[in-house]
Amino acid sequence: MTRHLLSVADLDDDALRSVLTTATQMHEVQHREVKKVPTLRGRTVINLFFEDSTRTRSSFEIAGKWMSADTINITGKGSSASKGESLRDTVRTIAAMGVDAIVMRHQASGAAHQVARWFDESGVATSVVNAGDGTHEHPTQALLDAYTLEQRIGSLRGKRIAIVGDVTHSRVFRSNILCLPRLGAEVTVVAPPTLMPSGITSWAAADGFALSTDLDEVIDSGVDALMMLRVQRERMSGGYFPTAREYTVGYGLTRDRLAALTLATPEAVICHPGPMNRGLEIAADAADAAGSLVLEQVSAGVAVRMSVLYHLLASDEGSAA
Repeated sequence: MTRHLLSVADLDDDALRSVLTTATQMHEVQHREVKKVPTLRGRTVINLFFEDSTRTRSSFEIAGKWMSADTINITGKGSSASKGESLRDTVRTIAAMGVDAIVMRHQASGAAHQVARWFDESGVATSVVNAGDGTHEHPTQALLDAYTLEQRIGSLRGKRIAIVGDVTHSRVFRSNILCLPRLGAEVTVVAPPTLMPSGITSWAAADGFALSTDLDEVIDSGVDALMMLRVQRERMSGGYFPTAREYTVGYGLTRDRLAALTLATPEAVICHPGPMNRGLEIAADAADAAGSLVLEQVSAGVAVRMSVLYHLLASDEGSAA
């Protein structure tokens, strides 16, 4: 595994499988009476978040602490960035304190890559983990999605997975489309034309995923998993759809679509990276259905992020857990 995790593309096939395998071992720690292993004792991990987060930041903090790392949270509002300090100066200041890794979320696409480049060019030994950069990528989310799906439905080879919703603004989509096909999944991306990224037709042809604007047709044809994406209204500056009601009618996982999904594929599962807009892209009935993996994704997030930190900081030091 490379010294940074900025994109799913940073992982070759062996490293991808190794992260998922190690996550299985790490998941066992969550069921122990004492949730603590000494793997990262003496290491320091900084969670540097310039955007709001509940799941990702908390799970990285728990992951570090359960592995005995010293974990510190810094938010953009609580750092000197709020006083006008540049990103370069902020991260170089933190790295100069001798930290081992910075887990960073930033509103600008490519921010984590730029920080890693600054560190590499100046010889800084701090690892960088991309916890979401703008609309670009969210690699650990894709890894935990793959892990969760494999735990519930087994090998993804030949499994049909539909990713549905606000594709244009979704870093989760971009990371998953790099991850799931490599594990053998047959992926269909479903969205209204206004929420399909520019050039996605040639992108789909090159990377081997299908496109559709008809969610009902995709459900009726049979899918093993539906991954519903959050409608990111905070990133929308124009009229991507007329009303919230119209979006729900066309692309929401409503009670009726849940029934159709269950009828077409009784064992189908439902994913959502969170936070959910209940009643918009997903109905409460679907979010809480027996086939919903939403809370399992949250649980898997800790295990996968433990695995990522292990491979970045301690994989040459012996047993994972």
